[in-house]
Order: sequence, then C-alpha cells, then structure tokens
Amino acid sequence: MVNADEIAKLCYGRFDELPRRGKPEAGREWTLLAAVVKLSPGAQSDTVKTEVVSMGTGTKCIGQTHMSPTGDVLNDSHAEIIARRGCVRYLIQELYRAVSCGDSSVFCVSEEQQGKWRLQPGVSFLFFTSHTPCGDASIIPMTDSQSQPRPPVPSVNANKGTESGQDCKRKAEEPSEGQKTKLLCLEGQGTSEEGDFKNTLSLSQRPSTETVSHASAQLEIKPGLHCDGAGLCPQLSDVHRTGAKCVPGGPTDPLRPGDGYHSAGLLRVKPGRGEPTQSLSCSDKLARWTVLGFQGALLSHYLQEALYFRFMVVGKCPYSKEVMHRALVTRCLQVSDLPAGFSVCPPVLLQSTLEFPFSQTQTERHHQAGQGRVSPCGAAISWCNVTEQPLDVTANGYKHGVTKKALGTVKARSRLCKVELFRSFLSLVSATEPSSLPVSLRTAHLHTYWEYKQAARSYQLAWQQLRTQVFPLWPRSDRNLLLFH
Repeated sequence: MVNADEIAKLCYGRFDELPRRGKPEAGREWTLLAAVVKLSPGAQSDTVKTEVVSMGTGTKCIGQTHMSPTGDVLNDSHAEIIARRGCVRYLIQELYRAVSCGDSSVFCVSEEQQGKWRLQPGVSFLFFTSHTPCGDASIIPMTDSQSQPRPPVPSVNANKGTESGQDCKRKAEEPSEGQKTKLLCLEGQGTSEEGDFKNTLSLSQRPSTETVSHASAQLEIKPGLHCDGAGLCPQLSDVHRTGAKCVPGGPTDPLRPGDGYHSAGLLRVKPGRGEPTQSLSCSDKLARWTVLGFQGALLSHYLQEALYFRFMVVGKCPYSKEVMHRALVTRCLQVSDLPAGFSVCPPVLLQSTLEFPFSQTQTERHHQAGQGRVSPCGAAISWCNVTEQPLDVTANGYKHGVTKKALGTVKARSRLCKVELFRSFLSLVSATEPSSLPVSLRTAHLHTYWEYKQAARSYQLAWQQLRTQVFPLWPRSDRNLLLFH
C-alpha cells in the first residue's frame, strides 16, 4: 500500500522543481495540481519505487465555438486532463523505445497477441490530484465546521450570488445584474469563453447583513428547521456546490436550498463564461477511465490490455470517500459485455493530509493588502518525463505568450493538443516494423485522426457498451473536428 502523504509530498516537490514560468503569483493567484506517478518494484522486495512521469496544473477550458477543426487548440486545461494528456506523451515515447530497440521501463512484448505490448511485471500507475475533481465528486456534504454558522441558503428565486458555494474547484453561481455580493470571480482573467468556476465564498466574503436579510425572506424553511434571531440555521444540511452543469437533454439540478440544490450521479459539462463548453467534468472523465483506461483509443492499438490507475490520491481539501466512490466507481460498476482487455477497474481511494501550497485556501491565507484580488492563475503547466520539450506552458488553449500573428501555426501549438499527440503516434507507427504492427493498423485506408481512432475496434466497442449502459447522454464529438491528418 502506498502512503498518501508521501505521494503528495513527491508531487508537490516535483512542482517546486519546475521553472517559474506559468506558476501562480504567490499570495494572489491559485491553481490546481494533478500528476501521474509510476509505481515499480523497489530495490528490496517489500518496497515500491515512485516516480512522477506527468504533471499538470490548470483550471480552465475553452468555449465550444473556439474548438479547432485542425486539432491545434487544447480544449480542456483542467489539471487532471493536462496530467493525463502528458502521460499519453510519456507512454508514446515508452512504446517508441519498446518497438525500436526493446528498451522500455514500462512495456514488454505480449506473448499472446502479435504486435501488442503489456506492462512490465510490477509496474502500475497512480493518479494524484490536489483537489476533488469537478462535477459529481465535488457534491460533498458539508461538515458542521464547514457549514455552521453561516447565512441560510436562498431558494432558487433568491439572488443566486448569495449562495454559499464552498467548492474551490468550481465556479460560484453567476450573480444577477446589479448584485453587489462580493464573489471570487475571474473577471478580466483569460477570454470570455473560458470556464472559471473554481471559486469559493470564504467567511470574510459572505453576503452583507442586508443581502442576507433579503435572501432569508425567500428561504424555503424545511419542517423541523429552527433558525435563531440572527437568521442562522444550524440544522440546515448542505453540500458543496459544483459549477459543472448537467448535460443538456437530461435531468437537471432542482436548485433547492441546502442539500437539495444538486442531483447526484449526473453527467456534467464544465461551464464557460459567455458560452457553453463541450468538456465533460473531470469526475465524468475519471469514471470513464475506470472502464476504458486512461491510454485513449490510439494507444489501445498497441496494448494487450487497457491501462488503469491502481490508486487515486487526493490532497487536503473538502473530501468524501463515499462521494468519490459514487462518482468514479458506482456509476460504472455494472457495465457488462466488455471486449477482451477491458474491465471495470476502480482505483483504491486515498486522501493526504497535505495541502497544495498554491491552493485557493492557502493563497487566501497568505494574501496581503495591495496585491489585488485573489484569482485563478491563467496559465496551465504540463511537464512529463520525455526527452523532447518536457515542459509545456499554455493559456487559452495555445502556448503561453504566443502572439496573435502566430495563431494557426505550429509555433502556437501545445504539445498536448490533438494534432501534436496524433503526429507523435504516427511517428510510433512509422518506427514499428510492418511485420510487428498491430493487426488493427495493417490497412492502407487510415489517414485521419478520426479513422485511426475508429480503427481501434475493441476500444470503440468498450466505449459503446459504457455509453449505452451508463452514459447515454454523453455528448458525441463533432466528426468535423476530428478529420485532420
């Protein structure tokens, strides 16, 4: 069994070693951190060697109208997604080493299927995130210390800006026009289409007495609920809010006061300021990885079995193991009729007692007068253990600092965008001897990114079963955005 605090310390330490570029400004900006850690046998039989192979920071995603048909824009820059895409870069490099010279610390050749590879004996992967994933995993019951005393939660008819959203991974509800409640928002940070929903209302930023009184007048009092003269309702159970919205066409949140605000277990998309996004919440994507693996469709051509995270470690933050299990495991537990190489593989869930130094809570704690308001960092950092350009810093879906003149050119691309990962994969295919190619790649009719993904038949069948049985409302990708080559 791994030690959660040691994993957190390892990841925070690796972050400290990165260059300053793209990091938050201490005391004013905050971000989220995620990482993929490789576990392998240690020098002694009872020890485990841990190595960070991919790391990501970030809190934003772009709006759907800014998605590119050439695959050159990074759509989702949440830390969890950045870390996973960086890990794909790392896995492509390891497979390249395996097929070209048989030298990989991760993969060895499969003796069961021609052209396939499997993990080295004793090798597995762990996923770390400094905060609970956005979406369903963040709908966590508040503890007494978190929720009391506090102003009552207004009904859906009240000004939404007064709701006590404690989820620092998600956006507080948009205030109505003229609403003066002080919210931690990202006005002026990034472009208008980005999701900036990783905010919290701290005790010092609660609504004024006047606003609370207005909201209290519209509060739906539950039977048996007793409020004191100050308008505080210590018996009102509540949950942390998530800014991720229910996918269109399905059930919605009831938006009732307290713990009746959200519906649990639903698919959600990350919101954008100004327009919707097509990015599913991190909770939903992590749940998908428990069935399909985190390697993606392209790498499944080469792998005998899908790759699953053996452990998932969450840093110090509002957390519920039961809720995390519901969001990542329970929803997918009954999936059946999966093809060979795929199964439901839930990770072991652990939490660390160590908080990320650049979390929102820590940033607010060290904030000083004159620094400006506390806000999320606009940049996203990717680092992975590859030989060529391991560090990748982006903003708004492009390389950080790129000029408008360079947009649409190779110079502006993140190494994690679809077209760059596709080209890395094609280099892997070219390096593979024709006689050693996986059977699924032995055709002359594969040209586009979409065609290569569809040719991974086992992966697509597993995805079809998961979508049909569990996630029928999962939005389908626009094929026109996947036809690049």
